[in-house]
Amino acid sequence: MDNRTKILKSSLELFALRGYEAVGVQEIALASEITKPTIYHYFGNKIGLLDTLLKEYNADFFDKLNKEADYQGDLPLTLFRLTKAYFNFAKKEKIFYKMQLSFLFAPEASDTMKAIKPIYNKQFQIIEEVFVKAGFNHGNMRGKHRIYASTFIGMINTYINLFLMDELELDDETIYKAVHQFSHGIYS
Repeated sequence: MDNRTKILKSSLELFALRGYEAVGVQEIALASEITKPTIYHYFGNKIGLLDTLLKEYNADFFDKLNKEADYQGDLPLTLFRLTKAYFNFAKKEKIFYKMQLSFLFAPEASDTMKAIKPIYNKQFQIIEEVFVKAGFNHGNMRGKHRIYASTFIGMINTYINLFLMDELELDDETIYKAVHQFSHGIYS
């Protein structure tokens, strides 16, 4: 494993375990078995490391999310595909997803929040656009796209949190039940 990869892996484990602010560059260097200047060489500083970690782990996920967000008039199918994309990502990258989820509750002025906010906003925009488009087919949804997107992402993250606590399996049956329950609320 090259130094850059070791740094990313070690920082992920440390940030997930104790939070971004609680981990120092020296600790990351020791865990990676490299020197501090090596971290600065690859990432510039600690926040550069966090930004890289978030962007690289989310890159494939955003590609998949954009693909599955292609609304073609069948909202339940689109929501099923989106939920599956989230669930598959959480299953594949458990430690990362747990870390990223915890970052959403960081103090507003923290470096953690500054780093995660653009990532969350990008997710939100993708999901929100699905509900904007669905509003053209379902008149009762018009103007409610923001709250629907927020509620949908919140529901998904709640299910994923239960999975991360070993209380729920993220399978197709769970996806069906989640989307079915959510759909009852938005179609009424």
